[in-house]
Amino acid sequence: MRAIAQKLERNEHEASTPGTHPFAVAGIVVAWLALGLALDDGGGIWRQCAIGLVTWLLLIVLVRREPRVTQIQVATLVVLATMLEYAASPLLGLYTYRLHNVPAFVPPGHGLVYLAAVLVGTSAAITRRPLVPVLVLAVATVWAVGGLILPVHPDTLGAVLYLSFAAFILRGRYPGVYAAAFVLTAALELYGTRLGTWEWATHDPTGVLTAANPPSGIPGGYCWLDFWALALAPYVYRLLVRARGALPFRPAPAAPS
Repeated sequence: MRAIAQKLERNEHEASTPGTHPFAVAGIVVAWLALGLALDDGGGIWRQCAIGLVTWLLLIVLVRREPRVTQIQVATLVVLATMLEYAASPLLGLYTYRLHNVPAFVPPGHGLVYLAAVLVGTSAAITRRPLVPVLVLAVATVWAVGGLILPVHPDTLGAVLYLSFAAFILRGRYPGVYAAAFVLTAALELYGTRLGTWEWATHDPTGVLTAANPPSGIPGGYCWLDFWALALAPYVYRLLVRARGALPFRPAPAAPS
């Protein structure tokens, strides 16, 4: 198991090979998500399904060009994000989408954001500049502190989530990935809530923590998804290898004479 994990960790850095253009992929992701959210504005369920279909196709096209480890991580994250979305929104009411559902474009959208964060965060432009994650953390700090002291409704949920983001930046193994995830998800949250695609509740489900719309540290929540995608990928890979080895060998049928 350790050998598989080490191999996957080595392969993870292949996500930014010369054949891959991380910032071009990130630009495509940002452009489509911005357009998709704008197209969803005021539309019905079938428009959401159409946007979701295009989002899935884009995710498949982009991820097919990446190493197997990145593909496994993206697939793992999409599963985790889907479960989290249905638990946090329809079940707990932490935030509510415009049509009181989980739009079809949200699960693949999570995959696109993660893919862009991994490619940008592991690119030479970021890994060779260790101050970049620190600068992103500084921006996050200003946002979190401002959310606590400026509004009448203090953003305590955002402050708690900010602490987890700070831990990922300062102690995590891939600070560049978490910094890229912060930039992407912060922009997405600000844009989506401004359009009214979703809206955060004023309190967490327990009623203890208050929240802004969006909470200042919400990118820290996305970083937890990234963390678990990275952590679970070796196990998913092992299961896939075992499942493939368990399949019986079937020779190809003979050509008709």
